[in-house]
Amino acid sequence: MNRRDILVLLGGAAAIWPVAARAQQKTMPVIGFLNSTSPDTAPFDAAFRQGLSETGYVDGQNVAIEYRSAEGHYDRLPVLAADLVSHKVDVIVTSGPPAALAAKSATSTMPIVFGIGSDPVALGLVASLARPGGNLTGVSFLTVDLLPKVLELLSELVPQAGVIAALVNPENQNTPRNIGDLQEASRAKARQLHILKAGTESDIDAAFATLEELHAGALVVVGDPFFTSRREQLVALASRHAVPAIYTFREYAASGGLISYGADLQAAFRQVGVYAGKILKGEKPADLPVPQSTRIELVINLQTAKALGLTIPQSLLARADEVLE
Repeated sequence: MNRRDILVLLGGAAAIWPVAARAQQKTMPVIGFLNSTSPDTAPFDAAFRQGLSETGYVDGQNVAIEYRSAEGHYDRLPVLAADLVSHKVDVIVTSGPPAALAAKSATSTMPIVFGIGSDPVALGLVASLARPGGNLTGVSFLTVDLLPKVLELLSELVPQAGVIAALVNPENQNTPRNIGDLQEASRAKARQLHILKAGTESDIDAAFATLEELHAGALVVVGDPFFTSRREQLVALASRHAVPAIYTFREYAASGGLISYGADLQAAFRQVGVYAGKILKGEKPADLPVPQSTRIELVINLQTAKALGLTIPQSLLARADEVLE
């Protein structure tokens, strides 16, 4: 082989190498994680990765995870979902109803696994829990159905509170139902209810600033992905305004919130990870039933109660799954 032939051969190999490299990279499946908030503040990311590892997949070893985060701006979700579809990821994973609905609108063929605190059938995500029937499946954990119980617990904790405020995100598809459930429950408890709406950090600050003029003696922070990502801000404001507040997930109480009552996010998103792994192995979303996470946790933070000058009723302490000293 002469020198010219060698140069031609080497040049051809150089031209082929990028294609070969890309082909090799494609052997590693890619999960697109569409997040309503930001991945670094999501309490369920570690649980999702744990579930994924239970099916044999570890990020960076035999699977890649690409995050797209709306940072609490739900109107950005459709564009982010379309971006994941254009990158031809193998599975889209979503957190919260806004992200799930955005992903569903973006593709009717790409597999989607959701984790939501509402009824996926009522939202139009799946045909039924037992037989999803399309390209979506996932995990539903109780949040919406618990609001009457949340108000009952708050009334038991602060019986003198004749006026209760509730913080909701107007961008969440569950908000109209949440408001209706809270209004009905407050009437049953003979409590006056004020609905406060917040979709941004500044909205949250403004909502808390109105508590005093409303004479609100307690606050319900309704479940929402954006609120969960801003739990440090919410807990700090509740402390600054000295208002007893109840939240939907344990992560709030762990961050200094007074009391939380809601689903176990860790367990729910571990199952989301398991489902994502199963789909990567070839199973179809249509054949994976949507489980409803039924583990509900009541968590009380005694240090916060002391700071607020509250004595937790023994009846509540006896029912708590966890008491934080």
